[in-house]
Amino acid sequence: MTSPGEAEEFEPPYLYPDYKSTVLRAPSRPLVRLPEEWFHNARGPAFGRIPVRSEDADLTQQHQGEPLGERIAVSGRVLDSDGAPVRNTLVEVWQANAAGRYVDPVDDHPAPLDPNFTGAGRCLTNSDGWYRFVTVKPGAYPWRNHPNAWRPAHIHFSVFGPDLGSRLVTQMYFPGDPLMASDPILQSIADPRGIDLLVAAFDWETTTPNWALGYRWDIVLRGRNATPRGI
Repeated sequence: MTSPGEAEEFEPPYLYPDYKSTVLRAPSRPLVRLPEEWFHNARGPAFGRIPVRSEDADLTQQHQGEPLGERIAVSGRVLDSDGAPVRNTLVEVWQANAAGRYVDPVDDHPAPLDPNFTGAGRCLTNSDGWYRFVTVKPGAYPWRNHPNAWRPAHIHFSVFGPDLGSRLVTQMYFPGDPLMASDPILQSIADPRGIDLLVAAFDWETTTPNWALGYRWDIVLRGRNATPRGI
């Protein structure tokens, strides 16, 4: 069983020199602790003027044509520290397309953009804490962190828990990806059990016959087995 002290080893440090951009953005002074009531009295999430629609969770149906790549479904439960489902909470995802390219002016590496894939989606968890997305498997991409650096395939997740203090921004990876062993973002987590918490599992129940392979990935917001944040 994992102790609270061990759970801290699952979290990546703010400063990890092998991941070069942390050198520029990691805090150089002690963090300021905000009052607890600021977090737990501010109920969230706030969705703004545009409601969350069921079609927002299918990233393959947001344009006139279908995107290129391997269609997949990703599902799981959002849980609290005691294993209770976090109901009606906002889950957002963003990712590269099947060629490893983001729809972002900063991403200028020579891989094609897909006019039928934007790479962003969102949904609300149901009464049992379940979320589900349909998308395409993202490709690996170079990222100039070190010589011949490539990021493993991953999907970014943002999850709001029952209050603003329990928001988690992290990344989900795919099983068996050989690039994970050389990725400094993943390897910044000192305990390999923390890395395992970020890797989805292939799942027959999520797989849809003749349509999409399925992956299962549960997200735990707090506690001894909390999902590590992405740095």
